[in-house]
Amino acid sequence: MSLKPPSAAHETLIQLAEAQLVTGERMVARLLIDLDASLHFHGGLIVLTNTRLLHVEQALSQAWNLADVQDLKLEEMGATAAIHLMQAEASIWHWRLTAGHLREVEAFLARFKEQRGLVIAETDAPDDEEDVFSTDEPETVTSTGKPLVRLFKFSRPWYQLMAMGFALTVASTGAGLIGPWLTMSLVDDVLIPLQSATHEVHVKHLYQFVAGLAGAALLTWLLKWATTYVVSRVAERVTSHMRRATFEHLQKLSLTYFNKKRTGDLISRIGSDTDNISLFISINFIDFACDVLTIIFTAAILFTINPMLAFAALGPLPIVAWLVQWVRGNLRGGFAAASRAWSAMNSVLSDTIPGVRVVKAFAQEQREIERFRAQDQHIFDTNDRVNRTWSFFEPTIYLLTDIGLLVVWSAGAWAVAHGQTTVGVLTGFVLYVGKFYGRLDSMSRFVASAQRAAASAHRIFEILDVKPDMPITSGMRKVGRLSGEIEFRDIKFRHGSRQIIRGINLKIAPGEMIGLVGPSGAGKTTLVNLACRFFDVSEGAVLVDGHDLREIDVIDYRRNLGLVLQEPYLFFGTIAENIAYGKPAATRAEIIAAAKAARAHDFIMKLADAYDSMVGERGQQLSGGERQRISIARALLVDPAILILDEATSSVDTETEREIQAALDHLVKGRTTIAIAHRLGTLRKANRLVVIENGVISETGTHADLMNRSGTYARLHQAMVEVNAA
Repeated sequence: MSLKPPSAAHETLIQLAEAQLVTGERMVARLLIDLDASLHFHGGLIVLTNTRLLHVEQALSQAWNLADVQDLKLEEMGATAAIHLMQAEASIWHWRLTAGHLREVEAFLARFKEQRGLVIAETDAPDDEEDVFSTDEPETVTSTGKPLVRLFKFSRPWYQLMAMGFALTVASTGAGLIGPWLTMSLVDDVLIPLQSATHEVHVKHLYQFVAGLAGAALLTWLLKWATTYVVSRVAERVTSHMRRATFEHLQKLSLTYFNKKRTGDLISRIGSDTDNISLFISINFIDFACDVLTIIFTAAILFTINPMLAFAALGPLPIVAWLVQWVRGNLRGGFAAASRAWSAMNSVLSDTIPGVRVVKAFAQEQREIERFRAQDQHIFDTNDRVNRTWSFFEPTIYLLTDIGLLVVWSAGAWAVAHGQTTVGVLTGFVLYVGKFYGRLDSMSRFVASAQRAAASAHRIFEILDVKPDMPITSGMRKVGRLSGEIEFRDIKFRHGSRQIIRGINLKIAPGEMIGLVGPSGAGKTTLVNLACRFFDVSEGAVLVDGHDLREIDVIDYRRNLGLVLQEPYLFFGTIAENIAYGKPAATRAEIIAAAKAARAHDFIMKLADAYDSMVGERGQQLSGGERQRISIARALLVDPAILILDEATSSVDTETEREIQAALDHLVKGRTTIAIAHRLGTLRKANRLVVIENGVISETGTHADLMNRSGTYARLHQAMVEVNAA
C-alpha cells in the first residue's frame, strides 16, 4: 500500500508514530481510522512497520510484534466496519471506521499479510539474537466475559442492599445451626439422665432446652423471611434494570441489526431470559449462599467436636466435587441449547399468529402445525438430554449423602463404645452431617439453575454488547425547526457485498416536492432510508440545511420528519392514540384536524366508538385503506418540515386515492416532500421527478419533460397506461 501525502490534520499522528520507531524500523503502510470504540468521530492511525503494528492517537499508543499477531480480520457492518486484531483465535483489540475507507482497509490488510509473512519466515530461521523490537503484550480484551460475573457487576447500584441481604443470610444460617448444638446437651445432660434418674430433677431443664430450640427456630424463620424479602427486591430491581437497558439499547440500534434478527428471539431474550435471571438471584442464589455458609460453618463445628468423625463424614466430598464439575459443563451447553430452541419456538409463533390470515388464505394450517411440532420436538429433545444428565446426577448425590451418614454412624458407634464420645455428641454430629450433605444436595441443584442463568445472561449481554453501527459525533447539533433543504452529495451505499446506491447527487430545495420513480430494487426506498438516517451512507454525505446528517442529533432531526410507509403499521390501541403517536400531548381537536386532512374523519365517525375505537392487533380491525389514512394523519399531526411518502396511496382504492391526493396537494405546500409511487399519476404535481436505475439517477425533470424524452420514465408510464387499460 503506497503512503499518500498526509493532510495537515494527520501530520501530528504521523509524527507521533515516527517518534515510536526504533533503530532499524521503518514505516511500511498506514491507515487512517475515523471512529473510536463508541462510534464517535475520532482521529487515529494504524501503522504497519517492517516488524510491528502500531496504534497511534493523541492520548494513546499501543504496539504489537507482527510475529505475535495471528491475523487482522475485517468485519463489515453496513455504514461502518471493524478491524479485529486476532491472537489465539480471539479478538484482543479492534478499530472502528466508516465504510468509505473500505478500499484503503483492503489494501492495508493485503500489505499486512505480505509483511507478516516475511517476518514469520525470518522468525522461523535460526537466530540467537534477541529481538530488539519486542514490546509488552497488551492485555486481552474480552467483550463477553463470565456471564454471571458480569451479571453481578450489572447489580452494582444495589450493592448496599445486596450487602444487607448477605448479612441477613449469614445471621439466618448461624441461627439455623443453634438447634443441633443444643441437642447435644439435651441428649447428654437431660434425656439420658432423665431415663435413669428421677423426673423432678431434669424436667425443668427439659423445658429450658425446648424453649431454646423453639427460640432458635423462630429466630431462623424471622431472619430467613427478612433475607428472602431483601434479596427478592434486589432481584426485581436488577432484572427490571436489565430489561429496560436491553430494550433501550435495542432502540439505539439501526435497522441493519433488526434485519438480521427474528422478532421471537428478541422477545424471548427480554422476557424468558430475564425471568430466569430473576429466579436465579431471588431464590437460587440466596439458597446457594446459605448452602455455602452452612457447609463452612458445619465443617468448622464438626472438626471442633470430633476431628476423626469429621474426616470420616467428609470422605465422599471429593467425589461430589468431581461430579459437580463434570455436570456443570454438560448442563450449561444443554440450557443454552434449550434457550435457543425456545427462541425458535417464539419465532414460529410470532410469524404464524400475526400472519394467520395468510395461513388460512393459502390453507397452510397443517404446514404450520407441523412446523410448530418440529420446534416443540426440538425443545423436547434438548430438555431430554439435560434431564438424562440430571437424572443420574441427583440420585448419585443422595447415594453419597447416605454413604456419608453410614460412615458417621459406624465410626460414631465405635467411638461411643470405646468411650471416646457421648451419645449426645454423636446425635448432634449426625444432625450436623445431615445439614452438611443436605446443603450439598441443594448446591448440586444450584449447578443447574446457575448454568440456566448463565446461558440467559449470555444471551442478554449478546444484545448489550452490540455496538450501534452508525457513528455519533460528540455534542450532536440541535437543529430545532428545519427549513427542509436536503442534499445528497455524491452518496454511495453498500449493504454487505451488494452496492445499492452507486453515486447520487441530488439537491432538494425547501418546500420542493420530489417524486422518486424507477423499477423495483433501483434504490428508491434506500434513498429515503438514508434521508431518515435509518442507515448511514458508505461514502459521501447527506446534508440537511447545510449540516451533515451524521452531525445532527438524530432524535431532534426526526421530530422534523413525517413518514408514511408502504405498509402502514398501527399499534394496539385506539384510533386517537395511533394518530397521536408522534405527538402524545396532542389535543383531541388537533387529532380530529389531522384526520380530516387525511380524509379519515368520516369513516372514523361511523365506528361505534369513533376516535376511541380499538384498531386491534396491527390495525386488523380496519381495512388497508383505512389503516393508510390513519398512518397519513399520524404523519401530518407532527407538522413535519420534511414529508416522506413511500407508496402512501398503494393500499387504497381509486376513489380514496383521489381524496388523499387532494389533501396532499394542499398539505405538501411549505414542506419538503419526497414521494415514492408506482402509480405515476400521483406524482404529476411534483416539482421534479427523479428516475433512479441501478443505484444512479438516470433522468430528472417534470412529467412533461420526461414524457418528451421517451426514456425510462416514458416507458414506465406507458406500461402503467397499458395495465390500466387492460
